[in-house]
Amino acid sequence: MEGKKKEEDKWHKLDNTAKIYPVIANSHLSSVYRMSVTLKEKICPKKLQQAVEIVTPWFEIFHVRLRRGVFWYYYETNKKQPKIEEEFTYPCRYIDPYSNNQYLFRVSYYECRINLEVFHGLTDGNGAILFLKELLYQYLRLAHRMELSSFLDVPSTDASFNMEDSYQKYYKKMKTEGYGKEYAYQLKGEYLGGVKVGILHGYIDLKSLKRVCKEYQVSVTQYFLAVLIESIYIEEMNGQPSKLPIRINMPVNLRAFFESTTIRNFFAAVIVGFPIKKEGYTFEEILFYVKKTLGEELTKERLEKLISYNVGNEKHWYLRMLPLFIKNIGIKAIYAHSAKAFTTTISNLGVIKVLPEYQPYVERFHFIMGVSKKQPLKCIVCSYGDEMVFTFSSVLEDTSIQRHFFKKLSQHGIAVKVESNGVYYETV
Repeated sequence: MEGKKKEEDKWHKLDNTAKIYPVIANSHLSSVYRMSVTLKEKICPKKLQQAVEIVTPWFEIFHVRLRRGVFWYYYETNKKQPKIEEEFTYPCRYIDPYSNNQYLFRVSYYECRINLEVFHGLTDGNGAILFLKELLYQYLRLAHRMELSSFLDVPSTDASFNMEDSYQKYYKKMKTEGYGKEYAYQLKGEYLGGVKVGILHGYIDLKSLKRVCKEYQVSVTQYFLAVLIESIYIEEMNGQPSKLPIRINMPVNLRAFFESTTIRNFFAAVIVGFPIKKEGYTFEEILFYVKKTLGEELTKERLEKLISYNVGNEKHWYLRMLPLFIKNIGIKAIYAHSAKAFTTTISNLGVIKVLPEYQPYVERFHFIMGVSKKQPLKCIVCSYGDEMVFTFSSVLEDTSIQRHFFKKLSQHGIAVKVESNGVYYETV
């Protein structure tokens, strides 16, 4: 019994990235993102609830509640059961730490779709993918006992439960310059009313996309960045010079550069800035600039400096000794300043793979990023099978940027089909 109690009472420090989210999160800025998997059959709520109860204890970082300490927030094992719900409102709502049985993630369903919404303080997109896939596998085992009876109700061979703080592991004390203090052009326009969030999914044929990227000799991420910058430049800025550059915030999965299997946050933000100093930029000019910038930013040496800068700030003894309420004031001020340093965000989660025995049941995956009036439009992309899904989430009424983006893809011969969550009824 003593050993069991000790396990239940585990606590965890928040990783370097996670420390900002409990401070800034509220009903207007949720810091929540969503990952969904759509099946080829309707969801059985009872079996989904069973699956959540089985899988959650496997992942320590999900099986927690948020606690307030004297100097920092921390996570403590949550002894309650997570509860699923039927989807009834807009995605990426704020997760109140004192409701939802104190869990910092939410599982919901709608017809054939399972949604996992995660507070970013727990983990990044990579960790969410691992959790959702294990939830998917367990649900399908329960729903298809006859077909999947040979697979025990245990984690798959794909699972990882590594709780390492990889930021601390790869931190090196060095002289760094940080992110700079440059301000960026901010998106403008009328906001959607109430709690509305407009979602546009673009279903893109991966084969035609790769063909176009090969013609331009760029990666998929570089191509999307250039199309997004052009869309903002033409539709939002009307192709006019600006004192402030378009600056795109791009989270980078550090596991691709440093050996790590952690299920906690392990990413860095890279800023791609495009100066607007003349009229008449061509798409090729924008693409060349993006390719050059990412080539300079996406190096192990540059990312090591970002890790050093981020982690180094929290290691100052005088900051560590400040009580939490004072730290919170400083963090909010820093965040308010940093939010003005980028125009929008784009994140590429890459290829999502499902174990062969479960593939016949899966239709597709989606990702959605939470937005707010301070961050009114964001983009995220993932692929499964022969399809890539590019998703815009926005609280702005105008969809000019989204329309230009998808039309540009079509002009390049890329097959794309656009779907709305009902907030935007216009066809793109």
